[in-house]
Amino acid sequence: MSKIAHNIRFLRQMKGLSQEQLADELKVTRSRIGGYEEARNEPPIDLLIRLSEFFHIAIDALVRGDLRKTNLDGLMKIGKNRILFPILLDNEGNDMVELIPLKASAGYLKGYADPEYIEKLPQMQLPFLPTGKHRAFPIKGDSMPPIREGSFVIAKYLEKFDDVKVGSTYIVVTKDDGLSYKRIMNYNKKDASLELHSDNKIYQPYKVKLEEVLELWEYTCCLNMNQYDNEELNLDSIMNMLRGLKVEIEQIKRK
Repeated sequence: MSKIAHNIRFLRQMKGLSQEQLADELKVTRSRIGGYEEARNEPPIDLLIRLSEFFHIAIDALVRGDLRKTNLDGLMKIGKNRILFPILLDNEGNDMVELIPLKASAGYLKGYADPEYIEKLPQMQLPFLPTGKHRAFPIKGDSMPPIREGSFVIAKYLEKFDDVKVGSTYIVVTKDDGLSYKRIMNYNKKDASLELHSDNKIYQPYKVKLEEVLELWEYTCCLNMNQYDNEELNLDSIMNMLRGLKVEIEQIKRK
C-alpha cells in the first residue's frame, strides 16, 4: 500500500472521522476516500492541497512520509502547515537517535527530509539525553578542538532561530556547505544572518544567511574518539560505545 493511502487513513482516524465525514469535509464522495485509503487510486493535486489544508500537514509529508512512524508534534511548523521532519520511535514510543556515519554524511543534504534515508541510518535510544529530537553527526577537520576528526557530536534539533544561544556551538546544515560544526557568535535579525566561528583561530569567521540554513542542531554532548586509532574508527566501534553508555547509565539509575 502506498504511503499516501496509509497517511490518509491514519490522519482521518486520528481526527475520529468516518470516511463519509472526511468526504463531506473535502466535498468528495465516500467511495473516493475509500479508494484512496485502499490505494486503488491516488488523489489529484487539487485534492492533495485540500487534504494538506484540512490536516495542516504539508503535501511533502503526506506523499513521502509514513506518518504512523512520525511524532506529529515534532514536525516543523511553517505557516499553517507542518513539513516533514522524520522522527523514528521505538516500540515503547521513545525517540531514537540516528547516527550519521561519515560515509553517509555526503548524502545528508539530499536525504535529511527523506524518511527512507533516515530509516536506513543506525539508531540508538540513549536514556541520558534531555527532551527533544537528537542526532549524532560526524566531525571532519580540526576547526573545533579538542574534538577531532572521526568524533561525533550529539545535538538537539532547534526549531526556531530565536532559540539560538550566542556563544554556544551548533551543527549547521546549509545548502552550500552541508554539515558544519561551529560556534555561533552573532545572530543578526536585521540582516537575517548567523556569524559562525571556529575554535581553532587559524580559521576565519564567516556569515551565513538564514535562508541558506536548512537545519540547526544545538550541541548536547560529544563522543570524542581519541582512544581509537584512525583504522579503528568504524561504525561498529561507535555503536558499541553508544551501547556501553546506555548500559552504564541504566546501572547508575538502578543504584
